[in-house]
Amino acid sequence: MSTAQRHGIDEYLETIYFLAFPIGEYRPRGSGGGHPTVASRVAEMLGVSRASAGEMLKRLEAEGLVERGEQKQAILTVTGRARAEKVVRKHRIIECWLTGFLGYTAGEAHIHADELGDSFTEDMIERINEKLGRPERCPHGWPVETAAEQAENAELAPLAELAAGEHATIVRLAEHDGDLLHWFYDQGLVPGVEIEVRAAQPEAGQFVLALPEGERSVADKAAAGLYVRRIA
Repeated sequence: MSTAQRHGIDEYLETIYFLAFPIGEYRPRGSGGGHPTVASRVAEMLGVSRASAGEMLKRLEAEGLVERGEQKQAILTVTGRARAEKVVRKHRIIECWLTGFLGYTAGEAHIHADELGDSFTEDMIERINEKLGRPERCPHGWPVETAAEQAENAELAPLAELAAGEHATIVRLAEHDGDLLHWFYDQGLVPGVEIEVRAAQPEAGQFVLALPEGERSVADKAAAGLYVRRIA
């Protein structure tokens, strides 16, 4: 079985969704943000070859879920966006269930939610959502409802854009890299924590943060995956 086949349609649509509404780590490389998703970035985030990603993108295009731009960008169609948003919302509700009901850690929940996504019907998801009291955010800080997420994007910035001396509250964590996600939790870099940027050297890929528990050194990749709200 090829890598493209191991990653299903919904995983590709979820990845394209994150890149279609770019913030921080989810911005297409070298674009400065705000541009349609490129196939190479989809491959990078899924950990597959560009050829494998291209194979699946052709399938998505044939099924009317994506269309290709002038520079071979993968752009969600209306149908593709609706399905992608449903996949993202389901994932976040399952994460809430795993942490709030079954006692999994937030880092574990992300991995298991990926594995369980196809196991729940839409009716099951809505019942879980009701039983949980309609949670507003997943354990990693992302709004459950994608419309709320997209509206909130304008209020947030990746930590990598902050200067020394700025204060902020961590709101969301990038999820696509499981190792990085676990590192955030190990370091106490979690939603709701207030931080101060003690030193910012983006050209050297290094940031020093002050947390209630002490200082933390953060590399540029991690800084791009921490989404914060500045405190005046």
